[in-house]
Amino acid sequence: MCGIAGSFSRRCNPTVQVAAALDLLAHRGPNDRGLEAVAVEAGHVVLGQTRLSVIDLSEQAHQPMRSMDGRFLLAFNGEIYNYRELRALLQSGGRCFRSNSDTEVLLQAWEVWGEAALSRFVGMFAFVLLDRETGLLHGARDAFGIKPLYYCTDAEGFGFASELPALLALGENGSHDLDWQVAYDYLTHGSYDTGERTFFQDVRAVPPGHRFCYDVSRRRFTLKSWWQPKVTPVQRLGLDEAAQEFRRLLLDSVRLHLRSDVPLGAALSGGLDSSAIVGCIRHLEPDAPLHTFSFIASGSTVSEERWVDLVNDRAGAVAHKLEIAPRELAADLDDMIAAQGEPFGSTSIYAQYRVFRLAREQGMVVTLDGQGADELCGGYVGYPGPRVRSLVEQGHWGQAVAFMRNWGRWPGRTPLDGLKAAVAEFTGDGAYHLLRRLNGTQATPSWLDGHVLHEAGVSLRFPRPRSDVTAPGRRMNAELARSLHGLGLQGLLRHGDRNSMRFSVESRVPFLTTALADFLLTLPEEYLVAPDGETKHLLRRAMRGLVPQEVLERRDKVGFATPEQAWLMQMAPQVREWLRQPLNLPFLRQDEILKAFDQVVAGKQPFSWQVWRWINFTRWHARQFGG
Repeated sequence: MCGIAGSFSRRCNPTVQVAAALDLLAHRGPNDRGLEAVAVEAGHVVLGQTRLSVIDLSEQAHQPMRSMDGRFLLAFNGEIYNYRELRALLQSGGRCFRSNSDTEVLLQAWEVWGEAALSRFVGMFAFVLLDRETGLLHGARDAFGIKPLYYCTDAEGFGFASELPALLALGENGSHDLDWQVAYDYLTHGSYDTGERTFFQDVRAVPPGHRFCYDVSRRRFTLKSWWQPKVTPVQRLGLDEAAQEFRRLLLDSVRLHLRSDVPLGAALSGGLDSSAIVGCIRHLEPDAPLHTFSFIASGSTVSEERWVDLVNDRAGAVAHKLEIAPRELAADLDDMIAAQGEPFGSTSIYAQYRVFRLAREQGMVVTLDGQGADELCGGYVGYPGPRVRSLVEQGHWGQAVAFMRNWGRWPGRTPLDGLKAAVAEFTGDGAYHLLRRLNGTQATPSWLDGHVLHEAGVSLRFPRPRSDVTAPGRRMNAELARSLHGLGLQGLLRHGDRNSMRFSVESRVPFLTTALADFLLTLPEEYLVAPDGETKHLLRRAMRGLVPQEVLERRDKVGFATPEQAWLMQMAPQVREWLRQPLNLPFLRQDEILKAFDQVVAGKQPFSWQVWRWINFTRWHARQFGG
């Protein structure tokens, strides 16, 4: 696991700028650092990398790495878990290797197969490779966007980096002012990490499952998809047969994700997904020491300690648990915001930040996590709207009514919520926005100046993401596919990457492989969300015997939650001081934010995640742009 950065400039040698970017990526790679400048016909290319040594700890795995003939130069962040199998395949074709690293496997795979190598990789990756013969910079990001890659380009050159602060340190290629549209979407709707746009103008994220090519002579950038989730054709497997295959695929994925030359543990929340990963690890490694790391919200309704203890006892794991006081959040807030690089959704991200800190303090360099299971297995609250739409499109009206009735009987749900979700599925955009307003949601709350935003070209509408991959009767699985590359998972993966790498920990997510996605998303929808409204139906069935039955039968959905309201209300005086700091943004009425916050503190307005978004945005903006 590493940090990468680089630049092409037609005017000067950008070695100093790339070195400055690497300084800001040192936390991602404390074990080694490399930088190489190459003169090309049109200017200069510099690639750099900071390395967290996980596989092949020797100097032979140093980056940037050159091909044996010197044609290719590679900067790579991530892991190729099936590197041993690919290495054997390449050796059978006559290739020779100098190291035991997955980096060299990636490099030689590109030499042999070109962009076709991407579909052969099982892993998480972001890389940039210079072809000195053609003058092309090739880059790619893994299928799910587990590893980050940002870029900016203009007439003078091209820059890229693993994190936004490092990219900004390159000092060229575009405007780094605030993107008002992204800021509006975050502040008003809690929408972020939904596509290529970032909080900075002209700075883009390479989308998950995409590759790019930059021609240094023509200064032309092209971007193409190399993997997209699919929801058809539907597999005609029996439920038990599907559960057995799912179990096999997940165990195989965990087996590959356990490959490491450094200490490894697991993040355990107590929920089904992380418990499944712990159960799979113990099944595959019955005698190996297993350390788990958990946040415990003692005395809170969101505490998962009971379930954490149950899983640890069954797995024979060494448990490491932490609790958090509000003053700790206040003390760590600026560091966490700096680590994330952009605003984010809730204080649960702080709990995750602390879990990774704890893992590193206990000597772990790699952790496994259950991220991605909700999106692939039909989790969260079970996607009632798309599921009802699928049933109606198939002519199963009775089943649709029964599903809505059964779905509403589960804890934390109401029949009215299910009805609203179903109605929204069948409405056009105009009616959808009208219903949102009738439901009490404001597109321009009092603390925003809608006129200023409108004049600046900001779209003041409710986000309504749509799947690029869909079909009649497959609406729920299409929504799962959309969430892999849009609102939802992308933010969660960003949180996990930045929090883990802040403490030089590599976080691995075994649910997120193309093999598992291609299998799960093409199953009948009722295998994922059962007719009685049970979420992750197939996962529960597949994990029998590996996960305690009590966990498999849980009916509540807590998620990785924190007692956010209690924390922030205890911090109210400090929060008010943060919100008072002038940001000098024409569209933001900070006096109205203060009034609204005081209403929440006084109990005159309900608490919501909006409070955290005010805090996060104001602290981030003050740090990034001054205030």
